[in-house]
Amino acid sequence: MLAEYSDYAFRSALVVYLLAMAFYAAEFAASRTVRREPALVAAGGGELPDRPVDEPAPRSRAERFGRMAVALTILGALVHAGSVLARGLAAGRWPWGNMYEFASAICLVAVVAWLVVLRRQASSQLRQMGLFVLFPVVVLMFIGGTVLYAEAAPVVPALRSYWLAIHVSAIAVASGLLLVAGVASAMFLRRPTELLDRVAYRVTVVAFPIYTFAVIAGAIWAEAAWGRFWGWDPKETVAFVAWVIYAAYLHARATAGWRTRRAAWINVAGFAMVIFNLFFVNLVIAGLHSYAGV
Repeated sequence: MLAEYSDYAFRSALVVYLLAMAFYAAEFAASRTVRREPALVAAGGGELPDRPVDEPAPRSRAERFGRMAVALTILGALVHAGSVLARGLAAGRWPWGNMYEFASAICLVAVVAWLVVLRRQASSQLRQMGLFVLFPVVVLMFIGGTVLYAEAAPVVPALRSYWLAIHVSAIAVASGLLLVAGVASAMFLRRPTELLDRVAYRVTVVAFPIYTFAVIAGAIWAEAAWGRFWGWDPKETVAFVAWVIYAAYLHARATAGWRTRRAAWINVAGFAMVIFNLFFVNLVIAGLHSYAGV
């Protein structure tokens, strides 16, 4: 029964995220219209109507759409969290023992991280980034709920370890944070603003130590399970390559001449490598990490 509730909540969260995307898109379109209005007024020779000084400015249509989008995003995150919790209770274990559960966890972390960033920055310009954060989340959740879906069940013996909670939790949190950072860098390449660059850098600074810990924890778990810390398994190799790319990004941000577009390209490449490791390596290339199934 709990497994069914989890699936219903997962699908409901996906629908709510889609609605939130629609309102983010409406805000984006309305804000572009508002930016054109002053030019039209000036061209027509008219003036905007006066308003008493003590009267608060009415919220624009774009502002209303944006607030509704954020409210829906919060609702979606709460329903999504309920899905993850119910899944764990139904399976009697940590709820990321297969690709469906892992993708769901990454998406939840990404949404929560985005809401935290938005709460700290409180910018209408940044709020419009929600459309582009939710897009990969919705795609990942759709793939997870269809192609990668797996029934709630005990994990295989190789995963019955407390390291599942430690290693996989760390990599899920890091991946969710890096999704937000990757989207911010991609948007910066399209529309360079200091705010987007700052968000990408600060989120990556938080995610990188967690990702580093996840790699180290994975090596310790590998030694306990397979008798060696590192064996250049495809997933281990790609994870290490991603770590090197993110280390290069942080170094580039501290190097004169590399702090803007060049560094952003490196950050986008790092996130592409994380996605490659999540899907292609897990689903196409056979290795020691293939036991989790889909």
